[in-house]
Amino acid sequence: MEKNELLIPRNNYLSSGIHIGMTFKTKDMRRFIYKIRPNGLAVLNISVIDKRIRNVAKFLIQAKEPVVISRKQNAKKPVEMFSKITGIKSIVGRFMPGSLTNPSYKHYLEPDLILIVDPAVDKQAMKEAIRTRVPIIAICDTFNKTDFVDYVLPANNKGKKSLALIFYLLAREVLKERGDIKSYAEFKYKPEEFEEK
Repeated sequence: MEKNELLIPRNNYLSSGIHIGMTFKTKDMRRFIYKIRPNGLAVLNISVIDKRIRNVAKFLIQAKEPVVISRKQNAKKPVEMFSKITGIKSIVGRFMPGSLTNPSYKHYLEPDLILIVDPAVDKQAMKEAIRTRVPIIAICDTFNKTDFVDYVLPANNKGKKSLALIFYLLAREVLKERGDIKSYAEFKYKPEEFEEK
């Protein structure tokens, strides 16, 4: 792969809307914004998104017990598919208080890294990760605050196509980095299979 080559063609990124932010922008996310459209909509930098997807995949395989967490309905299928393909644990839907802090809770987990889909929605998981000093990777849109997030994956964390593409690429990268597949051609899934209907 060429140094500047993207994981997928730029047009595939564009058609998923992965780079489309909101009109509301926090100062935390300003550094990831490529430009502002005339209608005020922020556009995220695709090269940065691409590079950070690669890095997140590396962090996930370096961790002994990573967990992916999301309450968002649009992320349910993408996260479940990612989990099924990679074997990395996930919590989708309601995050039960005590999941990371109460050892007597029957579904108690001790992750050494969590990936959350939206810091604004996954507040309980963030709170518990902060309390137990678990590093947090978060998919952040232009409206997100990034306090307590250790590594930001800037992307549209609302859209079905965007979330499907993020977890498709993460699953493919995790398998490639782990050596489970030698080339992308061996990855037999399509982004549409990750999409919430």
